[in-house]
Amino acid sequence: MIDHAHDLESVREATERLLSAVAGLDNASAAEPSRLPGWSRGHVLAHIARNADALVNVLEGRPMYADAQVRDADIERDAPRPLDAQLADVRESAARFQAAGAAPADWSRTVELRNGVVDAAARLPFRRWVEVELHHVDLGIGQELEDLPEEFTEREIEFLAERFEGHPEVPPTRVTDGTRAWHTGRKAEGPEVTVTGTPADLLGWLSGRRDGSGLTVDGGPLPALPPL
Repeated sequence: MIDHAHDLESVREATERLLSAVAGLDNASAAEPSRLPGWSRGHVLAHIARNADALVNVLEGRPMYADAQVRDADIERDAPRPLDAQLADVRESAARFQAAGAAPADWSRTVELRNGVVDAAARLPFRRWVEVELHHVDLGIGQELEDLPEEFTEREIEFLAERFEGHPEVPPTRVTDGTRAWHTGRKAEGPEVTVTGTPADLLGWLSGRRDGSGLTVDGGPLPALPPL
C-alpha cells in the first residue's frame, strides 16, 4: 500500500535539501547550463516550481496543465529570473503542494495527469518526490544519483521498470543490482536480457540520465529505452 503521508514528508525533506543547495548559487551560475540538454539551471528550477502547481491542479480536480504549449511557455518565461525569485517560487509552490496534500481527500481515487496518463491519487506525492530528487541531480550542483535515499532509488527503479513493462520495443529484460531484481519489456516466458549494475547506474539508465556504460549486460545488447 502506498503511504502518501510518508511520501509527502519525503518530498518536504527533499525540497529543503534542494533549496539549501540552490541557495549557494548566484545569478550567473543559476543561468548556466544544467545537465538537461537545452535547459539552464533556471529552466530546471522553473519546471520544479510549475510542476508543484500542476500537481496541485491534479489534486484539486483540475487539468494538470492547460496544454503543452502553456506548460513550455511558463517554463521559458520563468527561467531567466534572478536566483532569489527562483528560490521564493520553488519554496512557495512547494508549500502549496504540501497544503493540498494535507487536505482531507479520497487518496484511493484515480486522477489524470498529462497525455492521458492516469494513476492513484496516493501516488502523486511519490511522483513529486521523483521530480525534486532527479531534477536536483540535473542541476549539476553536487547531488549525484549515488546520493539519493536508498528507499527512493529502489522505488523509482521499480516504478520505471513497470513503466516499460509490456513495451513492444523493449525486449524481455531482467534488471538486477545483484540482490533485488525487476522485470521490464515485452512479455515472455523468461528474460532475453539481464542487466546488472549498482542501483545508481540502473536508475541512471532507466531514467535516461546515464548511457548504461557502467552496467553489465548478458543475453544481448543493452536495450534501447524509449523516452520517458
